[in-house]
Amino acid sequence: MSVTLNNKTAFGYSTIPDKQILEMEHIYGASHYRRLEAIIRKTQGAWLYTQDGRRILDCLAAYSAANAGHHHPKIVDALVKALQGGYGSVISNVVYTDVLGLFLKRVAEFVPQLGSRFGHNGNKVLPKNGGVESVETAIKLARYFGYKEKGIPDGKQEIIVYENNFHGRMITVISFSTSPKYKEGFGPLTPGFKVARYGNLEDTEKLINPNTCGILVEPMQGEGGMYQPPKGFLKGLRDLADKHNLMLIFDEIQVGMGRTGKRFCFEHENVVPDAVVLGKAIAGGIIPVSVLVTNTALMDMAFKPGSDGSTFGGYPLACVAGLAALDVFESEHLAERSAATGKILKKKILDITARSPHVKEVRGEGLFIGIEVKNGDAMVFCEKLLGYDMLCNDSHHHTIRISPPLIINDDEVEYIAERLEKVLVE
Repeated sequence: MSVTLNNKTAFGYSTIPDKQILEMEHIYGASHYRRLEAIIRKTQGAWLYTQDGRRILDCLAAYSAANAGHHHPKIVDALVKALQGGYGSVISNVVYTDVLGLFLKRVAEFVPQLGSRFGHNGNKVLPKNGGVESVETAIKLARYFGYKEKGIPDGKQEIIVYENNFHGRMITVISFSTSPKYKEGFGPLTPGFKVARYGNLEDTEKLINPNTCGILVEPMQGEGGMYQPPKGFLKGLRDLADKHNLMLIFDEIQVGMGRTGKRFCFEHENVVPDAVVLGKAIAGGIIPVSVLVTNTALMDMAFKPGSDGSTFGGYPLACVAGLAALDVFESEHLAERSAATGKILKKKILDITARSPHVKEVRGEGLFIGIEVKNGDAMVFCEKLLGYDMLCNDSHHHTIRISPPLIINDDEVEYIAERLEKVLVE
């Protein structure tokens, strides 16, 4: 919606002045985010708009949720038809819906055969809402596997995780975070996790014992600092999981769905896990959807009626968004576009940072690029970039995160490069 305000075109739900919106946030909202002071009223494609029509290039894509761009017309059209057609409302899970069945089939076939050592019998999908819900579901799967298949006494199962991990902020997940701010004061915390150094196979193997049932890892770390593991690390984890009969689970919420230039990040090493968690971009960033996908045999082993559930997990409107988003992903070749555009953008960034006194290192693949700064405070640079109409955020304090929608064009790549030049070099 747009209206005329002070002789300018204003966008959004309301015409309430920005100052009042900020006051409402401070008075009525929890202060659980450090926000940049920009109030976004409308989004379209790779762009964000303020009340007075200021245009800001989105280089966060809501942490990979908006891979297809904001308000992709095909996804929006599918959702409008669902609401007008009367098949978008939540329906009790005591009955079936056609759209859930179609969504489950599409996702199961979108992912390669997982856990092939358990049989080539296809995949099954368990849908939830936010990504952390599906991470916790994956933890339940690994623990049940340890209990049922490995004979580990219930309550003794252990899962290996990694330093600087980020899998969400629910109690079980923060219990194995290595960031104190995520868990201080929220105890008692959930036991059953051992932490290894990211990228270190020897460290991982030392932690394996008779109670170990799984390994949970991000194939590339996002919030932990935009880190890529050493070449061969994922393959080494696959070998360890096979050798010790462990479940290997990849969290691809931020790095899957084309973000790193492949459909799945694990394809960079040609390694296939036993289970994968997807979210954010799987429904185009408009409706919250996440999924746990695993081998049919493993899913059937762990989950029976009553052992899991979610009122809104896989509800019709979410499934409509997911089906449309998967259509867009494939028809618009988003993974290939990410690879090609990311290669060009990274080359420009490397050229810029080679001339910068502020940059320590550049990391990433596809449109998942981190620029680590020497002073350790990346937010200073993010604030300057916002002043040049480009939205970024820091990763683990020290790294500027560059992860725009995968639909960005050549002009928008140049736009990013020009602003990084201003902030990092000039």
